[in-house]
Amino acid sequence: QVQLVESGGGLVQPGGSLRLSCAVAGFTGSASHMGWFRQAPGKDLDFVASVYWNAVGTDYGDSVKGRFTISRDIAKNTVYLQMNSLKPEDTAVYYCAASNRWPARRKDDYYGWGQGTQVTVSS
Repeated sequence: QVQLVESGGGLVQPGGSLRLSCAVAGFTGSASHMGWFRQAPGKDLDFVASVYWNAVGTDYGDSVKGRFTISRDIAKNTVYLQMNSLKPEDTAVYYCAASNRWPARRKDDYYGWGQGTQVTVSS
């Protein structure tokens, strides 16, 4: 059974940084591409970033390109999202999920969703 557990969210001031983690368990996580999505209150789930199964490729949503960096530690079965220059509009619940497709930006291409971690950017 797929298990993904996100952590690292919190309250940060505009311009600050946070690093989210997604622990992968219950399947051969190293063979799956991994992605981050986010959902702001009253809005749809939006694609943030994804990383190829062996980390040779990444993809980013336009709103985070140049500010966020996705990475993965295959040995630790963990995916990270480094978020810099945070803005109030980055406030959302962030989710990680797995995919067998590449590239993949649609939520329907992903499975094994975690419970999410709240990120709030506010002064």
